[in-house]
Amino acid sequence: MIPLKSLAFDIDGVVANTMGLFIDILREKHQIHIQYQDITEYDLTQCLDIDFDTIWNILETIMKGTHELNLYPIEHAPRVLQVLSQHTDCLLFVTARPDVGKLHPWFMEMLQLPESKFKIVATGHFKEKIAVLQTHQITHFVDDRMETCRLLDKEGFVPIVFSQPWNRESHSFTEVSTWDEILEMIDIKTNK
Repeated sequence: MIPLKSLAFDIDGVVANTMGLFIDILREKHQIHIQYQDITEYDLTQCLDIDFDTIWNILETIMKGTHELNLYPIEHAPRVLQVLSQHTDCLLFVTARPDVGKLHPWFMEMLQLPESKFKIVATGHFKEKIAVLQTHQITHFVDDRMETCRLLDKEGFVPIVFSQPWNRESHSFTEVSTWDEILEMIDIKTNK
């Protein structure tokens, strides 16, 4: 069992269904149709036959929060995070996005979390997550990017891989496929 105070979460691909939004924008704005399972690499240029500028422009729109279509949470994330928020002072989310942008209002609206119950730290690069986790005395981190998970492991953290089509390579880390599986791993009784 993982103490809740020792656990933090990535956002894109773990809490936010960012690739679902990417697919929606691709379909609505560019009339290009792909399936979620087509995204087999974290680097989209490696798995999609779509020009770099189109991919980059959509990702930039998502990161800046200037997209017109809705960014939805990963299934069951709101319910589980609401449960967890009742057992801790503040949940920590660490993202490689360059800035927090419009994530705070999104967390309050889509996840139904009070602003006092979460903290988002934007690092600008996945390698910068290490210092944030050390500062907050985090030992376990849920992420969907395999490169991040390998780095965390190397630096003495316990990575928890959130299963996605783009992280299906062989590994020895703990893996979860749903938010309910995350909830089952957490010791919420010893946090207050």
